[in-house]
Amino acid sequence: MPAVTVENILALDRVARPATDAKIRPVVSVTTAPSGFEGEGFPVRRGFAGIPQQQLDPFIMLDQMGENEWRAGEAKGTPWHPHRGFETVTYMIEGTFKHRDSEGGGGVISDGDTQWMTAGAGILHIEVPSEEIVISGGVVHGTQLWVNLPRDKKWAKPRYQNISRTNLSLLSSHDGGALIRVIAGSLDGHDGPGVTYSPITYVHATVSPGARVELPWNSEYNALAYVLAGNGTVGPSKNPIQLGQAAVFGNGDSIVLSADAEQDSKSPELEILLLGGQPIREPVAWYGPFVMNTQEELQQAFADYHAGKLGVIPPDVMPHTNGGDAAPKV
Repeated sequence: MPAVTVENILALDRVARPATDAKIRPVVSVTTAPSGFEGEGFPVRRGFAGIPQQQLDPFIMLDQMGENEWRAGEAKGTPWHPHRGFETVTYMIEGTFKHRDSEGGGGVISDGDTQWMTAGAGILHIEVPSEEIVISGGVVHGTQLWVNLPRDKKWAKPRYQNISRTNLSLLSSHDGGALIRVIAGSLDGHDGPGVTYSPITYVHATVSPGARVELPWNSEYNALAYVLAGNGTVGPSKNPIQLGQAAVFGNGDSIVLSADAEQDSKSPELEILLLGGQPIREPVAWYGPFVMNTQEELQQAFADYHAGKLGVIPPDVMPHTNGGDAAPKV
């Protein structure tokens, strides 16, 4: 799992160990992601399936793409499709994906890069694997997180952020047992490069076998963990967790997790996403590619899309690859 690594983790700034009187967040639940398909047929794990929305807020969903070993000609992406009312955050761990949108944004991400697209008032976009992977095959592994926008930001102008792996804040746990990558938000005063409308923290940690990680966590944020690879435990009661499982933490000032001393041969370390955000606490009306506050706003989003008000596909770039219908089904 390439992502971003360092030669000497002990040379990095360290996340301070939480104070001895900090309240460790208990684990409320551990759920297992069901499998599904997205876009033109690429397999995903639905990381947050089964978790009540009030515990996810401000997040909507998380998909883990892969880890897929595509053969030549097999790799798939998504056709052109619309979004309104939220942000998509695509974190590429391994492999290469290309993105374009109707606002002129887009680029190529691979091995630790992130694409952050604010759909806001409305946008069309497409995501496809690189030509090299389509032609020759290769590994594709990444995640896509949907972050809700508060009511007053749902009509913001769309924007695009290409977050290079070279700009991530790289940190060590207090004892050097884990490499911590801050993609967005802040952890112990260390800021990630992602610019967010909804205040969040988005972290990818690689935890060495047998290591224990203790992190301070904003008490006003919720806290979630999702395992990309490996196995370990979460919370003060050491609830077991493994690949494809998500943990919801309760209230408190810090979170703790550990990697099992013995890991699978395919996953020598525990790879885990840690996410938290300030709850928006507004009604959520979500259907397909739109996340709004009311059913009336959802109906208007579909009407605006079919009327061509959410953008125009550029005539000279990246047609969808399977000739299928890019329109969402109502």
